[in-house]
Amino acid sequence: MKIAVTSLENKKAGEVELNEAVFGLPVRADLLARMVNYQLAKRRAGTHKVKERGEVRGSTRKIKNQKGGGARHGSIRANIFRGGGIVHGPRVQDHSHDLPKKVRLLALKTALSAKAAEGKLVVLDNAEVKEPKTSALVKQLSALGWSSALVIDGASVNEGFARASRNIPCVDVLPQQGANVFDILRRDTLVLTKDAVEALEARLK
Repeated sequence: MKIAVTSLENKKAGEVELNEAVFGLPVRADLLARMVNYQLAKRRAGTHKVKERGEVRGSTRKIKNQKGGGARHGSIRANIFRGGGIVHGPRVQDHSHDLPKKVRLLALKTALSAKAAEGKLVVLDNAEVKEPKTSALVKQLSALGWSSALVIDGASVNEGFARASRNIPCVDVLPQQGANVFDILRRDTLVLTKDAVEALEARLK
């Protein structure tokens, strides 16, 4: 599968051959959903916590006599009293779950294939700018029609390009090691540099 290569100046810069084993797989929504759930669950802090009956402050004495009128309460820290403990509240926990490595790799290839099938995959000759100015990069991206894009570079991201794109909304920049399903799907256009294509094919085929 061949795809045209473009430059930041919106000019043609040749063609590149995409590996069908990485960019030509059938789209499986179930696989993408499993991977997105895995990523979002893994990044949850799980630090939500409330104080239970044994953790709130309060006297342990019996509130009133067992007999002689009134309800037979044993503790002021019971959940029915103001300032008492919370029942069945959230506890500190780890929300992450396992997903086989083969499934994760297949999901990443499926996400790349989905963008290629939708015609929303763009190959860039290189992600480098002469001067790291946000205003200049915004004009270039507008000319290319990229309002929501994820740019994936090679082993490292050009420092000037990363700095210029830092304050542009809906534009993310990652090295190829950071390519992941969630970030690919959350942006409309996927932009890969030629170095990123080579690295991803070597990593995933």
